[in-house]
Amino acid sequence: MQALKRLLIAATALGAVSVVTIEPSSATPTSGGLGGFGNQAPADPPPKTLGNAGHGKISALAGIQFDLTKNGKGRETGAVTPASDWTPPACWYAPKYDAEGAAREFLGYDRSPNHTGMEDAEAIRNRYIKGHPYTNFNLAKQGKGYWWTAFYDDSRLTDPGADDCTDPPFWVDTGAPPPPVKNAVTPEILAQLAYAQIRIPQGKASFNPSGTQIVNVPTWVWMDRTTFHPVSVRAFVPVLGIEATTTATPVGLHIDPGTQDATLSPPSGDCPMDAHGNVGTPYVTGDDGNNPPCGVTYLRSTQNRGPYRLKATVTWKITWTGTGQPTPVALPDGTFGAPQDAYVREQQTVNR
Repeated sequence: MQALKRLLIAATALGAVSVVTIEPSSATPTSGGLGGFGNQAPADPPPKTLGNAGHGKISALAGIQFDLTKNGKGRETGAVTPASDWTPPACWYAPKYDAEGAAREFLGYDRSPNHTGMEDAEAIRNRYIKGHPYTNFNLAKQGKGYWWTAFYDDSRLTDPGADDCTDPPFWVDTGAPPPPVKNAVTPEILAQLAYAQIRIPQGKASFNPSGTQIVNVPTWVWMDRTTFHPVSVRAFVPVLGIEATTTATPVGLHIDPGTQDATLSPPSGDCPMDAHGNVGTPYVTGDDGNNPPCGVTYLRSTQNRGPYRLKATVTWKITWTGTGQPTPVALPDGTFGAPQDAYVREQQTVNR
């Protein structure tokens, strides 16, 4: 059995995770790229696309599919970073084959010149053909269930969490629950996997005054509300009839001025959304001299010392709804903050 597990885990790791896009009209589970019976390495997967991957289409990840049409779009987007040490699953179990598909996959392995040896081949025969515990890949149950197998996030194969999925493929009858293995796909697992697909804006903060700041003059700081708005990803498994939608909503901005020679407004540097849905509060003509609801006042110039590294971090509230869960459930908040240079000069005044 250990030989069988080594073989199946190696096959899954070789396949890893490749994201492909398909038109919504052809959104069906795919069988390539992940898990499986046998260890023949597939063709090299395409590079995993970040940013606006799948804009206007549906992205398929083996048996789990992702609707990315309401995700963050554009070149300046990236993955949300959990605010805690929580991470989405590095591996999970989901349907991959019907009985005939599993049999075809086995035949491809059995005839491969690259298989790992007769010991592993015999282990597969015993488990899936000879009745210990399955017979002939459950061909007698064709159309009445699916073979489930482990899938892995190819960017996290070395994570400790990738060791949570070491069971070889197992059969689940239609309508029956899977055995009690960790990370068997459920609406909650789908929500967590959708979390990993969320793409949020990673643009920089806007300032007023723009450009170089002035010592002792308040600087207004905010994020463009046309860019920083809620985004969502829907994950679903058509053959199981389950789904989950994970939504990320910006809820606040934290300012780190990059120096102790500064005061913040508010003093905590934590700026909530304003009444108009802005992250922070935009400057409006005529606000000169007013203390900004969200901003920083530098007390010393950057001359002869280089710019301060101001960092504006947006906090995103993450929730999910899905099959059997119509009320939003919280997932760990996410954050993104991009440091940017802040140049500060002194402005001399002359009294006459």
